[in-house]
Amino acid sequence: MSVLGRVKIVLAIGVLLGLSWNALAEEFSNVSLKDSAILHDFNQLQHAGLLVLDSEQTPVYAKNAQQHFIPASTTKLITALLALQHWGEDYQFKTEFYLTDRGGDKFKTANPTLLVKGFGDPFLVSEELALITKQLANRLKQQNIQVLSGVMLDTYYYQGGVKFSGAGQSDNPYDAVSSALAINFNTVYLQQTATGIESAEPQTPITPTALTFAQNTEMFTPQERPLKTVKKRVNLGQDERVGQRYFAELLMAFLQQEGIAVANDVRWLSVQNVQSPVLLYQHRNQRTLAEVVAPMMQYSTNFVANQLALNLSREQFKTPANAEQVAKMYQQRLTTLFGWQDFTIEEGAGLSRQNRLSPQQLIDVLEAFQPWRHLLPEIEPNVYAKSGTLLGVSTLAGYLHKEKHWFPFALMINQKVPYRYRNQLVNAFVFK
Repeated sequence: MSVLGRVKIVLAIGVLLGLSWNALAEEFSNVSLKDSAILHDFNQLQHAGLLVLDSEQTPVYAKNAQQHFIPASTTKLITALLALQHWGEDYQFKTEFYLTDRGGDKFKTANPTLLVKGFGDPFLVSEELALITKQLANRLKQQNIQVLSGVMLDTYYYQGGVKFSGAGQSDNPYDAVSSALAINFNTVYLQQTATGIESAEPQTPITPTALTFAQNTEMFTPQERPLKTVKKRVNLGQDERVGQRYFAELLMAFLQQEGIAVANDVRWLSVQNVQSPVLLYQHRNQRTLAEVVAPMMQYSTNFVANQLALNLSREQFKTPANAEQVAKMYQQRLTTLFGWQDFTIEEGAGLSRQNRLSPQQLIDVLEAFQPWRHLLPEIEPNVYAKSGTLLGVSTLAGYLHKEKHWFPFALMINQKVPYRYRNQLVNAFVFK
């Protein structure tokens, strides 16, 4: 008889005998430990939980299923679920572009100014901006406009200076700050060659802000410069306006490639404070929400996850989004959706060590996420899941595909284990 068959017999007997959930897990362990060394090892871990269901939602294995742990990046499953339920997988994020002759006394000019209003598009990249500027250039030329006096940025969809619990201040891309208007995930990819600092992406021109940022932050050490070409991707720092200026400079560079001259003048102003703005173009990102979520899951992009969280809170509360509103949004939506009373989610990416979920709660999420399970990466043969890693935290949640059935599972370990331990453990259920 298979392990799964023996498990079901144990569970059935346990129910008849009135055994508790933990007792059932212990009884199952007595069966499974005979077949799997890694399950025997896992059973000795003190700060770990695991829940695996079969296709009929019957527990296959349970340990500390109701205990709360730090979920790390499996939090992104919640963020993705709420976003997909709210907008639908075909939703496309927008950015608006206005023309104005003046924006107060400082902006009186013979040439119009281009105003960009950001709505937190999480996937504005150079290739997307190139498409945008082609549309803008065509519309400007249709109005015989070939010179712009500068660019104004309306970034007030979010509250300024959004800071999430758990976010670091390193120059790594995963520490990029959120912004209502950002390009390339608020990061820059540069290379140091014998002739100086250049863009490491053929589709992305070098800009003054990128060049100054690289020089001021000493991205490249003196030892690297004379030896070989060195490439680095870093975030644009903790001041969101640096990243917003970088967006404006790339927009200018692309417009100039399309034959539109733009004065190097970047300012911040809400469209509501501009006299008689004219909507020139509303852009919808060519990527759907599903096409945003899939790479977010595969590469665990913190920037994208927190942009989604901020946008959800902005639509719920109708005021500029901030970290406090994000936490409130999760509390309200998850309580309504699942009836949870005991949990903590402070941000959308899983960086906060204050976040708390149980394996059972992650299973609740996975059951609701079933229509979109195809958006998860296949991390091992027949294992489709989202992983999470922090110092002393190793988590994995998703689905096992076995014999044409899907088995949801949630593994949460809050103590030090080898890097691939979680994968090996889950594989024990696939191949048994």
